[in-house]
Amino acid sequence: MSKPVKEMIIADYQKRFQGLDGALVLDIRGITANENNQIRGGLIEKEIRVTVVKNTLAKRALAGTALENIGPALEGPSALAFGGTSVVDVAREVVAWAKKIKTLNLKGAVLDGIYFDGQAGVKRLSEFPTKDEAQATVVTLILSPARKLMGAVKGPGGKIMGIVKEIQTRLEDGKAIA
Repeated sequence: MSKPVKEMIIADYQKRFQGLDGALVLDIRGITANENNQIRGGLIEKEIRVTVVKNTLAKRALAGTALENIGPALEGPSALAFGGTSVVDVAREVVAWAKKIKTLNLKGAVLDGIYFDGQAGVKRLSEFPTKDEAQATVVTLILSPARKLMGAVKGPGGKIMGIVKEIQTRLEDGKAIA
């Protein structure tokens, strides 16, 4: 392959992977064409893209980016899966597909410069909370003491209000209050 063609491929990779903070590396060798179409179709529905890459050119294109640490996974036939709302969502979807299609090999992943090696690393990444889930957890933790405080404040007031309401009902009915 000539140098200008290699430079064009590198420029294409840089454009395609620009701004990504995470991606997965897959080995799709041994997968039938129908399975490949099923995987890609299922992932496309979740706005996840799969791109087969040339390893050396991909390493050059990703140098100096958040995906730079994915280099060790770029050995042998490789495809990058990226997109969705976060790389955690991508990992969850790909792990689900790997359970259905046993020949799908998960080689590694990277999230914010942190490398997750092999199938075990990708599975561990898929168990992380997404950004939205993490934010919801933080908000719940922040609001929890306020909820408990309001419950403590409202509790005695609620009991008193119940007693007052019972007195009012008895007086309206003409009953004696004991």
